[in-house]
Amino acid sequence: MIHHPHAGEDARRLAEAGTVLRTQVGSGVHGTALAGQDDRDEMGLCLEPERFVTGLARVRTPGGRLVPFEQYEFHTAWERPLGLRERSGPGDLDVVVYGARKWARLALAGNPTVLLPLWVPQEEVVVVTEAGRELRREAERFASRAAGRRFLGYLRAQRALLTGERRPAAARRARTASPTDHAPKPAAHALRLGLQGLELLRTGRVTLPVPEPELSELRAVRRGERSLAQVLSWLDALEADLEREARTADLPEGADRAWVDDWLHRSHTRFWEGAALV
Repeated sequence: MIHHPHAGEDARRLAEAGTVLRTQVGSGVHGTALAGQDDRDEMGLCLEPERFVTGLARVRTPGGRLVPFEQYEFHTAWERPLGLRERSGPGDLDVVVYGARKWARLALAGNPTVLLPLWVPQEEVVVVTEAGRELRREAERFASRAAGRRFLGYLRAQRALLTGERRPAAARRARTASPTDHAPKPAAHALRLGLQGLELLRTGRVTLPVPEPELSELRAVRRGERSLAQVLSWLDALEADLEREARTADLPEGADRAWVDDWLHRSHTRFWEGAALV
């Protein structure tokens, strides 16, 4: 049995019954995946039964505890002998389905990964209902200068991991296993965050996969074909551009909370009334 608090059967059934949108996210949708080196990440959001929103209903964890529902999570790596200690690798599937209210809070705050299902190409959509299609049609409601600053924050966090300012031992181990003087995967991740944050601030959306010519450069970084000095120089430029655009972009300061609140209310009400999720 997998003893993760969000991996129970109650959470799985609730998530599957109410899913309105589920898509691929991660390197596969960004275009930066390398053949045979990546897992597949999927993210979704679901509407919850009425008693979980207006009452005190709980889901049972694999260990038997009763907890509020926040999300359903599963990783195929957990099925291997070390269970939760197993790390995902090539060919694995990682899935998280958030309750719509939690997803909305994260999206309104500009979380880069949580926003991705709004913009993935149609061929990367695994499940979508009318409520999910409405979210995707109204994706610009989530574009804001605050979201741009969130991308900047994530870029800086990835840079700190890359240079060893955070978790220096992990950075040293990654460099030892790398064909260059840095860890290519977090380097490409940091650069991609910068590029997408700039696009969001300038256009109000994110194009997936990353457009050329930047995509080819990101893949070269991911293959270890660029030095740490080259990566940091690019990151410096992206960081400066993000700081400027986050102050001057022609976007609202924050996402459209009123619209999102209305979407949550309407979508849950229809779900509780038994409207078909199609």
